[in-house]
Amino acid sequence: MSLTTNYAIIDVETTGKGINGNRITEICIVRLENGKEVDKFVSLVNPQQFIPPFITHLTGIDDQMVEDAPRFEEIAQRVIDISEDAIFVAHNVNFDFNVIRNEFKRLDISFTRKKLCTVRLSRKLIPNLYSYSLGNLCASIGIPLNNRHRAEGDTDATVLLFKKILSLDPTFTVIKHFLNVRSKEATLPPHLPARIIQELPETPGVYLFKNKAGTVIYVGKAINIKKRVLSHFYDKKNKEYLLGQETYQIDYEVTGNELCALLLESEYIQQYFPKYNRAQKIPINTYSIIFYENRKGVIQLAIAKTKYRYSATKKVYTRSNATKVLNSLCRTFNLCPRFCGLQATFEKCSHYNIQCNGVCTNDEDIATYNDRVQKALDSLEEQNDTYLIKEKGRTEDETAFVIIDRGVYKGFGYVSQENQVTHLEDLEPHLKLKKSTYHTDIILQSYLKSTSGCTKLSIPTIH
Repeated sequence: MSLTTNYAIIDVETTGKGINGNRITEICIVRLENGKEVDKFVSLVNPQQFIPPFITHLTGIDDQMVEDAPRFEEIAQRVIDISEDAIFVAHNVNFDFNVIRNEFKRLDISFTRKKLCTVRLSRKLIPNLYSYSLGNLCASIGIPLNNRHRAEGDTDATVLLFKKILSLDPTFTVIKHFLNVRSKEATLPPHLPARIIQELPETPGVYLFKNKAGTVIYVGKAINIKKRVLSHFYDKKNKEYLLGQETYQIDYEVTGNELCALLLESEYIQQYFPKYNRAQKIPINTYSIIFYENRKGVIQLAIAKTKYRYSATKKVYTRSNATKVLNSLCRTFNLCPRFCGLQATFEKCSHYNIQCNGVCTNDEDIATYNDRVQKALDSLEEQNDTYLIKEKGRTEDETAFVIIDRGVYKGFGYVSQENQVTHLEDLEPHLKLKKSTYHTDIILQSYLKSTSGCTKLSIPTIH
């Protein structure tokens, strides 16, 4: 591989709105040829939008300073010329490159350059430092950094840093590796050591992205954890870029199969409420058909919001579906619409398509009516089956199992294939109890509809 000796070391200050919508307020580019500075361009830029106060506090650049500055379209040709036939170099290069590329996109100009990141190069060639932020890195190796968070000051320091990197890689071995478009390291977030990716398994499970403070900011599931994690960093969407910029650590948990991965992902999203997860974070109200005995001794049915718990009533996901179930019960078992919450009246019921035998007018014996209500409740109970689902384990000699007890997700676990399992009680020591939620129910319902890999049990035995 031939290697150009031309580099464009670049830094931009921006309005601070991620990638999409982020505009340049200042730019500095230094061109190196054969290790010597041959050109330099510095300019404030009118971003054509307001600069947020926190950006002004950080950089000192305010709206008044850029009011008479050139717009990017006025300096675009200068940026093209000074970086022509050169490798684009920056500290956290994906940020600067993507911001500049998007400025060119607004002008319908394609901007492509090979890239090198001094953060990742420094991690490789100057290992074991506490921090690789530009300020801390320069302080660690004795590089002066003046006028911090201004484009020229940061670029001048990056030039000195890059010259140090070149001296540590005289055969360009590391640089060639990072320039390889197929190199996974070239696409990784700047704060994420390559070894973390290398250690990821290529098996089903969940993965957790954590920020600098160790807070979980994203939870995902995958059939192949390593492949799925890398796909986040290949993706050029604004959300994926911002996620990568905040990621300092990736934890994972192998599940052996996709079903357990889905269930665990749902559990962790509810537990950590990660910043970058959208799905499964909106609270969902669920409803149950409940029963109670009124002052007359009549067993009444009603619809109520319910938490997930064991109950002799049927759980549904919308009030309209609950109403449909009640209507069906009333027609099938000749129940009274008034005592099933389908008619708000203290008088005789008069439902348009349900025939009542007269319990509401004392024309039917309450005990007889309650007997039919109990049969209706029993019919609901019969619909809440108990299932044992068997799936692949985390190893070849292990089996994963998921238990649905009377229609309620109980949890999952793993058992060695050497263990003799003849009854559901045999699995109880291996069962990890889990919380049943709207989302876990949807996952399991979808699974039961699409597979035959489960055993329906006649009676529940897990307590």
